[in-house]
Amino acid sequence: MSTISTALRNFKEPTKEQVTQNFFSLPPEADEAVEKMDINAVLSLGAEGEEDSYAGKLYLMAPYLAFSSLDKKSVRFTLPLSTVRRVERLNARAGIYALSLALWHGGKIIVQLTSLRPTADLFCALLRDALKIELQRGRMKSVKGFVKTCYSEVLITTSAPVPGDEKDEPSASEASESSYHGGLGLRFKFPGDPKKLREASKIKLWTTYLKTHGRNLTLLRYPQCTRLVQVGLPNRLRGEMWETLSGSLFLRYSNPGLYEEMLEQNKGRTTTSTEDIEKDLHRSLPEYAGYQSEEGINALRRVLRAYSFKNPELVIVRRSGSLKSSAIVYYLDTTRSSTPAHPTASTYASAFIAHPCTELSFDQRVFESLVQRCLPIIHDHFTAVDVQLSVASLPWFLSLFINSMPMVFAFRIVDCFFCMGPKVLFQVGSAILKINGEKLLQIQDDGGFLNLMRDYFASLGESAHPHSTDPRARAITRFQELLLVSFREFSVITDDLILSERKRFRNEIIHSIETFSKRSAVRNLRSLGRFTKDQAGLVYDALYQAMCVIPPPPAQLPPASLLSEGVEEKPETRIQLRTFQYFLSEIATWARDEKIVSNGFQQRIDRDVAEHEFIDRLFFFWDTSCSGALSFQDLVSGLDGVMFNDLMENIEWFFNLHDKNKDGFLTKDEVLTVSESFLFIFRFEVGDAYLGAVSRFMTNAFEYGDALLADSEESKETVQDDEPRSPLPIPSNQPYLNLATFRMVVLADEILESFFETDLSASFRLDPVAELELPASNSGLLGDFWSTIATDTNKKMFNMFTDEIGKTIGKHQVVHRPSIGRYKHLEEPKARESLLTPGMRHFCIQIDSATLPASSPSSSPSLTVKVPSPPAAKGLKEPVSAVGYSPMVQAANAALLARPAFTIDDSKDEDEEAEDDIETGDNDDQVMDEVDAFLEAHDSGLTDADKEVAKDLIKAEPVK
Repeated sequence: MSTISTALRNFKEPTKEQVTQNFFSLPPEADEAVEKMDINAVLSLGAEGEEDSYAGKLYLMAPYLAFSSLDKKSVRFTLPLSTVRRVERLNARAGIYALSLALWHGGKIIVQLTSLRPTADLFCALLRDALKIELQRGRMKSVKGFVKTCYSEVLITTSAPVPGDEKDEPSASEASESSYHGGLGLRFKFPGDPKKLREASKIKLWTTYLKTHGRNLTLLRYPQCTRLVQVGLPNRLRGEMWETLSGSLFLRYSNPGLYEEMLEQNKGRTTTSTEDIEKDLHRSLPEYAGYQSEEGINALRRVLRAYSFKNPELVIVRRSGSLKSSAIVYYLDTTRSSTPAHPTASTYASAFIAHPCTELSFDQRVFESLVQRCLPIIHDHFTAVDVQLSVASLPWFLSLFINSMPMVFAFRIVDCFFCMGPKVLFQVGSAILKINGEKLLQIQDDGGFLNLMRDYFASLGESAHPHSTDPRARAITRFQELLLVSFREFSVITDDLILSERKRFRNEIIHSIETFSKRSAVRNLRSLGRFTKDQAGLVYDALYQAMCVIPPPPAQLPPASLLSEGVEEKPETRIQLRTFQYFLSEIATWARDEKIVSNGFQQRIDRDVAEHEFIDRLFFFWDTSCSGALSFQDLVSGLDGVMFNDLMENIEWFFNLHDKNKDGFLTKDEVLTVSESFLFIFRFEVGDAYLGAVSRFMTNAFEYGDALLADSEESKETVQDDEPRSPLPIPSNQPYLNLATFRMVVLADEILESFFETDLSASFRLDPVAELELPASNSGLLGDFWSTIATDTNKKMFNMFTDEIGKTIGKHQVVHRPSIGRYKHLEEPKARESLLTPGMRHFCIQIDSATLPASSPSSSPSLTVKVPSPPAAKGLKEPVSAVGYSPMVQAANAALLARPAFTIDDSKDEDEEAEDDIETGDNDDQVMDEVDAFLEAHDSGLTDADKEVAKDLIKAEPVK
């Protein structure tokens, strides 16, 4: 069972609006009633002398208001409009358009709009409309109850002094009475020594900052905020700041009760992800008291299960995902059902709990490139001794250093990660390699690399300069040195640089991931049949391309089995009919319409997917599970059943394909369906050879089928009564041809025999599929301009335009490429030879004569011409004229019946003449008269003068 995903091919560069939304960590909600707008502005803090003014852009993205300075890092904020209490226009000097915004927590910001007056008026009008909508929805009333769940409210309102011994751990009763979210740390103590961590000093600094710059929903991020985060967050405030810096706080504010609702809806549900979660629960941070109790284990289980149900398409990376979730639960409360819980998993989907393996692969390739650029000596040494950088760096990025460093230091890295973005991981990783550069140049294998890193992380709390005479230098720890080198010497690693490197390596990474997925899918096949692994890989390539062009529906979970224990397995990817049609057009030559178009300007090949009942029949024939969709295994098994067959096996396969009820017989309707399938496969072949072969097949099949059926009916009647009776009409579901008869009818025709012997299997071609082009990057002015012009619609319009010009100048030509291609020139169809013996033909004539209605000889032209094949025509007459058969079948039969009749066709064998009682009054003169009449009817096309010239040429002598 294999799951095939085309998500990598569906990647699209984020739009400008999406980039802005991600920058400000906004939830994916938007108010379409209010237009989005941005305007140039200058931000000033209401408290005089607190901060400088910063120029930037003010964004209105209802229901949020956001600001960013010009350098994108100095100042920014994201405010829900429901936290804005009052907006006033300031009476400033002429030409100054300024607004004063009073916020929920008493702060005030002044925004000077520096755009033109009409633009400023429009922005103010949109802001007024958005505020009215928030007021009507009652969102402003929910702010008061929400902010009570934040520790910063308790910190600012009480402003209680911290004890002198800097004890940070509250009692159990104090933790239970608190209304804010603090996580397991409030009950089981936070990691680290509060004295060494200087918790009291951090609390003072953050209290001062939060009083003047807002908190939780109204936090203004000035440069001092980033510096305080680099110094370290207090344990009690860490959970709230993680939420605020990452944007999870806004998600929890806009979706109250979502976490509990997810748990309630999926209560008792078991999946493969939940099984993996149970395996890792007791291995996540077992050294901490919180995870040695049932309370802590249950809290961690709830977070992980909620995330697995929220994003089932992402796989929680075992061990590392549990470790990161453990950190969340330790600082965020998920144990109290009486308070709104955190949908934290939804926010950290791409980076925290379940880092997508694709993005992780990009990060590893980008990190190697940055090491090669910034630390070339180390990179060259690793290349020389064949040391893989990813053996150590992969766990760093996968677990955000939680699995590598002591928790106290790892949480400091996570603080900076949420504040400054993913570039922190690259900066810290590069700093680690530089600090240990001399020792790294001495290692010779991966084991030495891992041991060196393990020893370094264990010594992060030690002095970086233990032998220095300066006490301040001795006080600097190795972790402080690491942060200093990271943010000072590797500040050149920016978000823009990482983004450009990701774009550069995207194609390479995607191709490597797809190659690995293909090998896994081929390896997981239950049976390869007669295919090799390389051939099965070509089938996978065609399937993958079809899925990219016509995506199948989302993979469905398999039906529960009575023997299973209620565990949901991974869904299997299956394609439906439309995707199968495209897949088959890549494999079978007759399943596509290829046209070579030339118009005087260009010559191109247009390929269209063919649609026919034969393809639909093949789809359901390969669907052995009767699920209405095909898996990769079904396609491999189906192709194996036809591509390696010999002559007899192909005939049997074709017979079984059209035997609808699988009773071993074809009815008359099914015989006609076979002929329709033949005509569909041969529709673009050159000449009439294949059309004649289909006509002969139909005539032979009905002749022999009627003969055998009449023989069977006559034998039954002889047993019951000596007098012959008129045969009853043949019902549509009457068994007509068995496999042996069908095989004999096919082998009677040279063209059909050649088709089943070689051409049918050869029409399935496993050619290498051209690599699909990934979506091009649309960065820059030229990129946007080209992506707008070079679209499939514009290409089709250009082709139509050139075709019309070609038709006007008379140079437009369309040639259909044949699917078989055996005959390159026109050939006349061969005359049909009946498969019936003379005795069988005589018997059929007697039966049909008995069933013909009485009529005068002059009313039937067939009686006058003495055509020897009225039985066959009689047998074909009813089904051919029936409604519901394709025009191609009717045309083939009409061509067969419209063949000019010759008296010579009435010549018979001696034995047949002795037994035939039909009166024959023809003579040789009559035969010649009819031949002359035929020649006159089919004129040569020459004028009398041309004929005279031709006669003279017969007597002409050669030139000497």
